[in-house]
Amino acid sequence: MITDWGGVLTSPLDQAVDAWLAADRIDAAGYRTVMRAWVRQAYDGAGTNPIHGLEDGTLDPAEFERLLAAELRTVDGGPVPAAGLIERMFAAFAPVEEMYALLEEVRDGGVQVALLSNSWGNAYPRDRWTGLFDAVVISCEVGMRKPDEAIFRHAADLLGLPPGDCVFIDDIVHNTRAAEALGMRGVHHTTPAETRLALTALDLLA
Repeated sequence: MITDWGGVLTSPLDQAVDAWLAADRIDAAGYRTVMRAWVRQAYDGAGTNPIHGLEDGTLDPAEFERLLAAELRTVDGGPVPAAGLIERMFAAFAPVEEMYALLEEVRDGGVQVALLSNSWGNAYPRDRWTGLFDAVVISCEVGMRKPDEAIFRHAADLLGLPPGDCVFIDDIVHNTRAAEALGMRGVHHTTPAETRLALTALDLLA
């Protein structure tokens, strides 16, 4: 089993972003206009953009912060500080203990478990991962990113398995569909309860 991190093992990204926008008094409509365009470009396969570069490691996080901050304004029209922007954006991320417990159950059943995450230059709770994952794939560290086929193959290879023997969990449908196109069984994560039901149906949980 291969799982995403942000939005699966953490609280939802939109909640963290909303908390950040409020704390920094950023114009939310302006942020969403910029981010919608960047996300669409990052997933449509046409060239690269700041998100694409940040995730595959070709763009330094500090430069991403500078580029994004330049597109944003506070609610009263002021500038948004670039330094530390990513840390502030993800500050409200919290671990979802139910999902960590679910992973432990899967491992206890003899199933290998791997993590596959598109990094945004944010800090990971690696101390929690010791003994939990058989493999960890962070996009910027391997020069690949979801939804590219190569990164899914890489994660499966680290487990010594063909893609068809893997289940992939992600909160972004585009990524689960990409995994399915490679032969993996995709689970679109919405809530821990729904993911538990899906894994039970796949015989990964009793």
